Amino acid sequence: MASHTLVTALDAAETTRLGRTIRPLAEAHPSLSGVFALVEGRDAFAARVLLADAAERTLDVQYYIWRNDMSGKLLLGALRRAADRGVRVRLLLDDNSTSGLDALLATIDAHPAIEVRLFNPYGLRRWRLLSLVTDFARLNRRMHNKSFTADGQATILGGRNVGDEYFGAHEDLSFADLDVMAVGPVAQDVERDFERYWTDESAHPVERLLSRADPASIAALEASAGLIERDPAARAYVEALSSSSFVHDLVACRLPFEWAAVRLVSDDPAKARGRAAENDWMWPRLEQIVGRPERELQLISAYFVPGESGVERLVDLARRGVAITVLTNSLEATDVPAVHAGYAKRRKALLEGGITLLEMRRSLSGPAPKGRGKMGSSSTSLHAKTFSVDGARVFIGSFNFDPRSARLNTEMGLVIDSPELASRLAGWLARETPDRAYQVQLGANGKLQWVERRAGVEIVQDREPGSTFARRVALSVLSRLPIEWLL
Repeated sequence: MASHTLVTALDAAETTRLGRTIRPLAEAHPSLSGVFALVEGRDAFAARVLLADAAERTLDVQYYIWRNDMSGKLLLGALRRAADRGVRVRLLLDDNSTSGLDALLATIDAHPAIEVRLFNPYGLRRWRLLSLVTDFARLNRRMHNKSFTADGQATILGGRNVGDEYFGAHEDLSFADLDVMAVGPVAQDVERDFERYWTDESAHPVERLLSRADPASIAALEASAGLIERDPAARAYVEALSSSSFVHDLVACRLPFEWAAVRLVSDDPAKARGRAAENDWMWPRLEQIVGRPERELQLISAYFVPGESGVERLVDLARRGVAITVLTNSLEATDVPAVHAGYAKRRKALLEGGITLLEMRRSLSGPAPKGRGKMGSSSTSLHAKTFSVDGARVFIGSFNFDPRSARLNTEMGLVIDSPELASRLAGWLARETPDRAYQVQLGANGKLQWVERRAGVEIVQDREPGSTFARRVALSVLSRLPIEWLL
C-alpha cells in the first residue's frame, strides 16, 4: 500500500497543479524540503482551505479533534467541494472527541469520494463513559497526530486541531499555536505516514461502526453547508481571510518557503495498543535526531509535565552551561488544571536548577493580537508544541512534553535544520513574552514569585496569578495524587 501511495505522489508531481508548481522549486533545492511557519490562526485556516481547493487527486486528513463549529463546518465544506470534483478524500479522526458527531460523520462518509475512519473507537457509542470505565487501558491511549496533505505534494502539520479557538474565530478564547506548511520530500513522508495509520488495525471505517445515513440526513448536511457559508459571522471571517497578505502570497505562488533538511518523526500506530517497543517511541528517536543541547534549549509547550526524571535531565543540562528557557501556560491560562498541577510541583526544583520559567498570561491588555480583528478573543491560552536547540534545529509538531505524549498517545512532528527558524523563535520569545507572560522566580524567602511587566513596570505577585484560595487548595491536592503518568 505504501508503494502505491508513493507512485501516486510521484504521478501527482507531474499531473497536478500543485505538483507542477512545487516540482521546479524542489528541483532547485535537491534533497531539501520547503517550510513556512503558520503562526496566525487565520492564516493556518486559510492554508488548509486553499490546499483543499487546489487538490486534484487526494486529500489525506488526520486529526485528534474536529469541532462541529464554524471553522469545522467551513473546512468540511472545503473537503466536500474537493470530493465533488472527484478528489479522493480520506478523513481519519481520533474517536475521543467525536461525541455527538456520529450522524454527521456517517453522512459525510456517504459521499462516494469520501471515506471516514475512527481511530481507537469507543465500543458503546451512546454510553461512552461506561465504555471508558470498562475498557480504560485501551481507550486511555489516543491518536494525537495532526496533518493535512494535498496530492502528496503539500502538507500542514503542527499543534492545531480543527476548531474556532485554533483559527482565531472564537469569540472568547484563542489558542496561541504553531503549524508548518511543508512541500518537497517531507510531504511524501507525511503521506506515507498517513497510510500507515489509515491501514492500521486501530483505524475502523465508520460504515462498520455507525448507522448508514439516510437521504434526509444527506440533504440536511447539504443545506447546513449553505447556511454556514451565508452566516454573517462566517462571511465576516472569510472576508477577513481574503485581506490576508499570506493568502495573497499563497494564491500567487510566491510564498517564501525556507528550504532545509526536514525529517518527519512519528510514533508507530501500534503504540496506541501498547505494542510498540519503547525504543521505537517518538521521544527517544527525537532525542537521537536532535542531539544533546550544548549551548541553548528554548522549549514551548502548552502542557509541560517533566516529571522527576525530566527535571533531573534539564537541571543536568543547565549545570553543563546550557541556557534553558521554558514557556508554558499559567494556571489562569491553562485549559487542563490537572496538567498544571503536574508541572507546578516541579517549578521550584527547575528554578533552583537554573532553568528560566515563563508562564503565558490569560488576559491580554492593549490591542488584540494581529489576526483577531472584530472577532477578537478576550483571552488566550498557549497550545503550541515546539523547541529549538543551539539556534540550529527546530521541532514543530503535536508532542507535548508530558508523560501522556511520551508513553500513551501517538504523536508526530518535524525536525527542521534551520538557524533562521530557530532565530525567529528566539526573537519571538524575547519580543513577545515580556508583555504576554509571567516570569516565575524564587524570592528572597525561597518562595515562588510571578513577575508581570506592564509598560516597562515590573509587578511582583507572591500568589499564583488569577487563583483563588479554593483553586490553590485544589491545585495542591491534585499535585499530590498519583496521576502524573496520566497527564
